[in-house]
Amino acid sequence: MMAWMAVADTPDTAAGVSARARGLGLDQSGLTHLVGYAATRASVALKKHFHKHLGPLKLKAVEFSIMVLVDTNAEVNQKQLGQALDVSAPNLAVTLDRMAQHGWVRRERSERDRRAQLIRLTPEGQALIRRARKLSQTMEVEPLKVLSAAEQALLIELLQRVAQGKRSKPSD
Repeated sequence: MMAWMAVADTPDTAAGVSARARGLGLDQSGLTHLVGYAATRASVALKKHFHKHLGPLKLKAVEFSIMVLVDTNAEVNQKQLGQALDVSAPNLAVTLDRMAQHGWVRRERSERDRRAQLIRLTPEGQALIRRARKLSQTMEVEPLKVLSAAEQALLIELLQRVAQGKRSKPSD
């Protein structure tokens, strides 16, 4: 992944405060100006909470995302899922194979386009995603308690803009 992943498990540092000054042995001030470093650090914290809440369901983050997209979109195919999640076709195929082995999803040929494989949730998958969605409603409360509701909404908006490569409107 990115170079800053190597230090992703070290404690956070506030801007201008070195970890060495806090007795941790590493001065991270050379990284704290990088958005990618901050985003990776936040991602590590959020992934820990994902695993704490959804780990007991034996559900990985990408599997959760796939299941939510399939549950939300009646006619979704493998190609659309790969594009939406930025997962390569071979990696997605392996993930879907594993999910099918668990009994969560099944593939069906599209009636409209026989080349397309539609992904459907099985009854077991539907039950699992209902449980997972319920758990997901509270899994980020703890790590995000340092932000107000408005700050959380702004953070999501800004991260989505960065991910999509879209600039803000001229009036912003």
